[in-house]
Amino acid sequence: MTLMLLDSASLWYRSYFGMPDTLVSPSGMPVNAIRGYLDMTSRLIVKYKPDRLVACLEGDWRPSWRVELFPEYKLNRLNEEGQEDEPDTLSPQIPILLEVLDALGLPLLGVDDYEADDLIATLSVEQTGPIRIVTGDRDLFQLVDEIRDVKIVYLAKGVSNHDLVDLDWISNRYEIPGERYALFAMIRGDSSDGLPGIKGIGEKGAANIANKFNSLPAVMEAAKLGDERLSPNHRKKLLESSDYALIAPKLVNCATDVTIPKMNINLPKSPASMSDLIRLKDQYGLGASIDRIMNALGWS
Repeated sequence: MTLMLLDSASLWYRSYFGMPDTLVSPSGMPVNAIRGYLDMTSRLIVKYKPDRLVACLEGDWRPSWRVELFPEYKLNRLNEEGQEDEPDTLSPQIPILLEVLDALGLPLLGVDDYEADDLIATLSVEQTGPIRIVTGDRDLFQLVDEIRDVKIVYLAKGVSNHDLVDLDWISNRYEIPGERYALFAMIRGDSSDGLPGIKGIGEKGAANIANKFNSLPAVMEAAKLGDERLSPNHRKKLLESSDYALIAPKLVNCATDVTIPKMNINLPKSPASMSDLIRLKDQYGLGASIDRIMNALGWS
């Protein structure tokens, strides 16, 4: 019983930038993100044949508890109004896409004060495998678990050329033990999220350290003790960033203890509302994309 977890914001951003803005509704409204999301989901359902699916949403893209830990978290993405900076023609498409998914009967999940990553992480430890997590972001590599058969459908190169990320893939890509990706990410940092990592230690240095230690507390203890497995320069940089190192595990690791409401996550056997689906299909010119996802769900 394969479970597919969709990192929805990642999918609609990739769809928006990957599909031409000439895809418009009869009224001239861009629908490229909507159609791209539906088309990608259709292709992935056909390929991986999940029995269960959850489209995970951002309850809060800057959760208060992460901001309290580190006020600079995603600060680089705020616009002048203090909201997430996103393209003007993407924002209006999201409510319509969610309406379409609701009419299809595909399970939607968002929880206040948690990111989609946290919901995906919680489901990935609560639910039985196989689990396939669909995303274009590296953050979720930390969830790969070969014993429980949790893998990442990584869309950085698009749906057609996507990678199925397991521990060997991570090991080959970053030259680290695959299960230590979170440690590697804490040290390396992530400029897109405003996370500095350990300042002065880049990706190569982070990989070097992740090959020798299995947790950031162990790394910091080694730095304090002058452990020769760490170079003098790395010891210095680690100690200079000791305040950040204290909060990095909670900040960077996905939460796995989110309270998930009871919901039916089985793929629907028929639309939740055919009348709404037809209305949305006609109103926004989504014909081919709606047809494709209905075929993928076996409703043809």
